Amino acid sequence: MKFESLNLDPKLFNAITDMGYERCTPVQEQALPESLAGNDIAVQAQTGTGKTAVFLVTALQRMIAANDEGGSLRAIVLVPTRELAVQVEQQAVDLCKYLHYRSIAIYGGVGYDEQERALSSGAEIIVATPGRLIDFIKSGKVKLGSLGFFIIDEADRMFDMGFMEDVKYILKFAPPKEKRQTIIVSATLDDRIRHLAYQYMREATEIEIEPDQITVDKVEQRLFHVSMEEKFPVLLTLLKREQFQRVIIFVNMKRTAEELGFRLSGNGIEAEVLTGDIDQKKRLRIIDKMKEGKVGILVATDVAARGLHIDEVSHVINFDLPADAANYVHRIGRTARAGASGVAYTLACEDLVANLPPIERYIDMKIKVETIDFELEKDASGPYRRGRRPRPGEGGGGRAGGGKRSDFQRKSKPFAGGGPRRPESGDRDRDRGRDHDRPKPPSHAKGHKPRRPEHGEVRGSSPKPSKQMSQEDRMELYRRKYGDSFGGKGAAHGDGHHAKPHAHPVKTAHGAHKPAAGHKGHKHPESKHEAPKEKKRGILTKIFGVFKSKKS
Repeated sequence: MKFESLNLDPKLFNAITDMGYERCTPVQEQALPESLAGNDIAVQAQTGTGKTAVFLVTALQRMIAANDEGGSLRAIVLVPTRELAVQVEQQAVDLCKYLHYRSIAIYGGVGYDEQERALSSGAEIIVATPGRLIDFIKSGKVKLGSLGFFIIDEADRMFDMGFMEDVKYILKFAPPKEKRQTIIVSATLDDRIRHLAYQYMREATEIEIEPDQITVDKVEQRLFHVSMEEKFPVLLTLLKREQFQRVIIFVNMKRTAEELGFRLSGNGIEAEVLTGDIDQKKRLRIIDKMKEGKVGILVATDVAARGLHIDEVSHVINFDLPADAANYVHRIGRTARAGASGVAYTLACEDLVANLPPIERYIDMKIKVETIDFELEKDASGPYRRGRRPRPGEGGGGRAGGGKRSDFQRKSKPFAGGGPRRPESGDRDRDRGRDHDRPKPPSHAKGHKPRRPEHGEVRGSSPKPSKQMSQEDRMELYRRKYGDSFGGKGAAHGDGHHAKPHAHPVKTAHGAHKPAAGHKGHKHPESKHEAPKEKKRGILTKIFGVFKSKKS
């Protein structure tokens, strides 16, 4: 369906045309006829599907149709993050190109006075994070009495981040639901969203765009099974041999992001790092540099997984497998946006490979496994220490390995980490399960000498498979360690077949053998002579037992 069939105001239609849009996306095709008719709608759609245009076009077209001359606040768009607030407000500015309506983004992390001055000039559309909007409501700088449109973007994430109570508080100051149009957009329409719709909307129409259509059909997914020591060389090789336009590398921890920034810089590859501890102004500068093409690589934690819209991201690389399967979908959704195609690489190491089966169940497919049939690049960055800059001669923007410089081997400023670390999403999940079911030598063992971690290895991590380990042997190791979730040999090549693992005995810490999970084994003859376990006696039993002995 084309936008011209929606009978939009010519000024609004011209702005849409200037933005390069001619045909509606699936979510726009289903949602716009309902919302333009004035109905409340609850939309299930992922980012990158054109959902922002649904509520902005609806609000602007209906304001124009009502001959609204502006001058007072008419629409509130609540978003969970500052980055999303900036992006939505920019799209509102583009759509208002030929209109007299104004929009403002207000969010925390930047100066309060600057936003207060912007509000004093008046705006018909405010895009806001809940906390900062509440501050302005309490101070009387924002009044919602004239509100005609109340929009909640990424409602599921509002719940996940604990903002929904703030949203409900803001709704107390808005006109009743009969006197406003309410639009909710969410990646899922679960019971929480439906309860919210029932409470604050007028018989909302549900519009669902299945997320797996976006994930599976548009993104080419590739998986490498690697050891911990191979992980960075494989990443380095991919960056130097593939034709990347813009790439986002996702990690689970802030420290890992800092280390990757350092090591990429040490190998002559310029990359920006985006984590939760970076202040808002720097975050916006990083995103702008990426959008303008000044930087081709962004290393990010999951703080950037949702709501980050950068056009023409050709590749996503999961350096770490996320613990949450939904985060995998959101990560790879940074590419293949608005109908384009993209490629997502995932590096599954022995520490995080247990996260793979839940992800494959969530997306209902086996991710295609690729074989490493290319020579790996050598890491020229040297050992990483937090807060340390590369010394002269250690890379830091120089040519790595000689040869012609690629687009990403431009000279860059050395990366400097440092500062206190706040736990990122995935910290606990990454460490969970590392020290379970692994034999440990007693500290008092004679002649025991603790092994020094190798370069690139995390202290306390599980034993690494050898570099030379074949794909079949690696999968067999994973099946013995994690169970039959990894299937048979066919699963190692991504053909979707499953097979039962062999019931190999597992060696215990004391050298004895016990049957593997799912294997019944044989009872030892002496087991019938085991002493019966004494039942735990409660306090009353003990007291009455004492009385009984005294009486006798």
